[in-house]
Amino acid sequence: MRAAPMNPASDLDHLLRRLEPATPDNRAWRLRFGLACAERVAHLLEAPEVLDGLARFRAALERGSDDPELDRLAETLPVLAQRHPGSRSLDGVGHAAVSASYTCAMAVRGQARQAAEYAAYAMVYGQGGYGATSDIASFGPEHAWQLARLRELLAPS
Repeated sequence: MRAAPMNPASDLDHLLRRLEPATPDNRAWRLRFGLACAERVAHLLEAPEVLDGLARFRAALERGSDDPELDRLAETLPVLAQRHPGSRSLDGVGHAAVSASYTCAMAVRGQARQAAEYAAYAMVYGQGGYGATSDIASFGPEHAWQLARLRELLAPS
C-alpha cells in the first residue's frame, strides 16, 4: 500500500488541534511552539521594544510556563505589534516586520495556531510580497518547518 503524500499544512493543522482548546495542561507546549515560531522570524523584527520583549519571553519561559512575566508580556507585546507602521507597498519588508511582531504577540499569549500563521506570513513576506498574496505553495517550506518543530516538541522524552 502506498503512503499518502505529506501535506505540511494539513498535517500541521492536525497536530495543532492537540493544543486546542487552550488549557493549563497544554500551556507549556503552546508557549514553547509559539516561541519557536517567534525565534524563527526574529531576524525580521524591526522594533527594539519587540526584540526586547522576545528576549524577555524566552527568559520567562525558561523559568517556567507559570512565570508572571509571561502575563505582563501578553499585555504589552500585542500593543507593540499594533503600533508597527507596516509598509505602504507590497514589497514585503514592512509586512514581514508586522507579521513577525504579531507572531511574538500571539506566541506569548499561548495562541500557537495564530503564532504559526503570522510566522508563515512573515517568512513569505520576507522573501517578497508576491507569494503571500497569490501563491499558496510559497507557504509550503514554512509549514514543513513548523510541522517538524511541533512534532519535535510534542515527542515524548
